[in-house]
Amino acid sequence: MGKRNRAAVVVLGDIGRSPRMQYHALSLARQALLDVDIVAYGGTEPHISLLEHPSIHIYKMPQWPTIPRSLPNILRPLFLILKPIVQFLMLLWYLCVKIPAPDAFIVQNPPSVPTLVVVKWASWLRQSAFIVDWHNFGYTLLALSLGRSSLFVMIYRWIEKHYGKMAHSSLCVTRAMQHELSLNWGIKATVLYDQPPEFFRPASLEEKHNLFCRISKSLHKPYGLQDCISNGLTGPDNDRNITPFTARVGSDIFMKQNRPALVVSSTSWTPDEDFGILLEAALMYDRRVSALLGEDDSTANEVIWDRIHDGNKFLYPRLLFIITGKGPEKEKYEEKIRKLSLKRVAFRTMWLSAEDYPLLLGSADLGVCLHTSSSGLDLPMKVVDMFGCGLPVCAVSYSCIKELVDVNKNGLLFSSSSELADELMMLFEGFPERCDALDSMRSSLLERVSSVRWATEWEENAKPLINKVISERSR
Repeated sequence: MGKRNRAAVVVLGDIGRSPRMQYHALSLARQALLDVDIVAYGGTEPHISLLEHPSIHIYKMPQWPTIPRSLPNILRPLFLILKPIVQFLMLLWYLCVKIPAPDAFIVQNPPSVPTLVVVKWASWLRQSAFIVDWHNFGYTLLALSLGRSSLFVMIYRWIEKHYGKMAHSSLCVTRAMQHELSLNWGIKATVLYDQPPEFFRPASLEEKHNLFCRISKSLHKPYGLQDCISNGLTGPDNDRNITPFTARVGSDIFMKQNRPALVVSSTSWTPDEDFGILLEAALMYDRRVSALLGEDDSTANEVIWDRIHDGNKFLYPRLLFIITGKGPEKEKYEEKIRKLSLKRVAFRTMWLSAEDYPLLLGSADLGVCLHTSSSGLDLPMKVVDMFGCGLPVCAVSYSCIKELVDVNKNGLLFSSSSELADELMMLFEGFPERCDALDSMRSSLLERVSSVRWATEWEENAKPLINKVISERSR
């Protein structure tokens, strides 16, 4: 069997919400000079660099429908049983018939069932290499809803381990996961750390202003009567020369002195990210600042925020939290946000294009990550993206997060809403002119931002492994 100069990237999920697999596809095409077939679900547009690359071909499978609310309860178990069967047959059809035979299948795990089974079968039928990229463990995600002692979870784990061991090679996201796979699963994996691609970078002043103009409608949409962003503090929402953060006078753009601090958090709105921690921390920040300033309810926001300091006591800025992402718990938390009585903190939720999301990170003052990991062995890619934009991060602390976050160098860790509130108070005291800790972390990130990129990491760790496996299978 000769070399075919093709690779297939397999995601049983929305390709637009699978950035690591998008980066794999780009590297396979750009650095390994292979034709790449992506088999995944649609739903969200991937980055334009994938769509425009002549060697990358995207095959979108039909989505399994959500369970209709009108479906009688007695039929719901049948609906759930049919789902993996239909997914199995659909994925097998695409991998064995719809796409050309590749030299290697590279599959994202999780989900593990039926993905690993199908890709193993397809690799055998098409005489291709089978490579698993371990992002996390599927059984631990299932255990979030069913519990670790569930029979379904135990069966799922057995399938994941059994077929994972059949792979010709494996990649994983942390050294902690590499150790777990080696010690308890009998799988030798190569660590491929997530790193930001070149389009995650600090935004220019003009890019910031243009972005804020594009999302102006969302920025001006308040979540409460006392919203501190939309209540007379900005120009009208159709004035493209003024935003809550920037203003254009003639051809000049400048950052407003009384602007709010922009805090960004990206979430999938799932149980492994406790968004309630962020809401509680925001409420604490709001109340602590009020107490420090001795304000009553009648104090005007304009007066408070036009002053930068009072003697030696620095004042604290308004905070605007922009929360991006889609997921099942979004509406629940949006309703909680509306019920909060906040005067100096505001929230906006939105979904951004693959091109605008890096610009938002590159325009923000701080990132917040609530990812806790169902296994405790993976790292949040959203933090990697933030670092690529020179954005310091406050992240939830868990077992292996220090493989990514270097405390006081590029970010801070917290374990409770009170700790996060303390960090917000410390980082934003004196904003925007005198935030020494925040500025120091940003400077540290900017020193490394150009040298640590996905293409370099992939060239050093993934490319030799993939070339070796393909070479062995093509003999």
